[in-house]
Amino acid sequence: MDLFEYQARDMFEKHGVPVLAGATADTPEEALAAAQEIGQRSGGVTVVKAQVKTGGRGKAGGVKVARSAEEARAAAEQILGMDIKGHTVHRVMIAQGAQIAEEYYFSVLLDRTNRSLLAMCSVEGGMDIEQLAVERPEALARVEVDANTGIDEAKAREIVEQAGFDAETGAKIVPVLQQLWAVYRDEDATLVEVNPLVKTEAGDIVALDGKVTLDANADYRQAHHAELEDKASTDPLEAQAKELGLNYVKLDGNVGIIGNGAGLVMSTLDVVAYAGEDHTGGAAKPANFLDIGGGASAEVMANGLHVILGDDQVRSVFVNVFGGITSCDAVANGIVKALEILGDEENKPLVVRLDGNNVEEGRRILAEANHPLVFIEETMDGAARRAAELAAAN
Repeated sequence: MDLFEYQARDMFEKHGVPVLAGATADTPEEALAAAQEIGQRSGGVTVVKAQVKTGGRGKAGGVKVARSAEEARAAAEQILGMDIKGHTVHRVMIAQGAQIAEEYYFSVLLDRTNRSLLAMCSVEGGMDIEQLAVERPEALARVEVDANTGIDEAKAREIVEQAGFDAETGAKIVPVLQQLWAVYRDEDATLVEVNPLVKTEAGDIVALDGKVTLDANADYRQAHHAELEDKASTDPLEAQAKELGLNYVKLDGNVGIIGNGAGLVMSTLDVVAYAGEDHTGGAAKPANFLDIGGGASAEVMANGLHVILGDDQVRSVFVNVFGGITSCDAVANGIVKALEILGDEENKPLVVRLDGNNVEEGRRILAEANHPLVFIEETMDGAARRAAELAAAN
């Protein structure tokens, strides 16, 4: 789960990371009131920031400096409702102004490629850190972090030395990196990023902007993270699937996908996309990712079909299951019983491809059921083509 900037700021403050005052506003009037209070700490200057989960806010006009509370109100009026890379701004943060002397960059993240944690740091922060990483990678220090020891004082010193900080500034940054590590560790994050991490004219180190991604796999021990979820913008089908315990992600196509195993489902998405291009001229595309895992009981299958059929864009459904521990006959019985549970709700063609353990018996069960909207295919490519063609035809 990605956090909004104001949520990251609050989380930083909770763990002792130095931040400036900030408050959220959903209306220009709330922005005016927040700026009147917060601006007193910075000579009346505040920064109005769009709260959206995407980068490039500044370049899109979603970050504005206000030199009075009235300017903050006007800036909020301009920013609220703005579209930034497909994200509508419903909330702004009013942040205390800062007299910035220098801007830096820091992040700690899960490096999936190397199966380790990675800290990245640069004496050059700001909006174009991605460009810096490409054009001058030597300016971005990359330091592997041992998950068992994390960023202690020694590791923090190693990071600032590799990043090229002078001794005085580096000494001030070391404890801040340790505090940011505490955020990463204690909140079960996969990313903690500060851009920019600034030194003010008074010589203080402050996290001026933050980005945090939390690991949903740790939700069982982070109950308070549920309060951070952006339910207002969550797709209702994804919310419904989550309540049913399904691993579902909505996409923009018209072919519903059900598979057992994330790898198989990803492959199915690709095959359906190719089939849609080759046989329907792009008229058919995957509508979702839905992994039912190792089990394919009637209840699980019915829940999966219920969510997918609730998507008005879906015109056909492709069930792609490889029988392993759960054999194909058990999967077939699950599908048949799921169709009985759904009744008239199952009103779209269902293409089923079974393979693996006891596949012949599974296909026999489906054929014997003889459901008018169920089409049995032996190969993955054949099933993808049939599902694409049915979606395009409907």
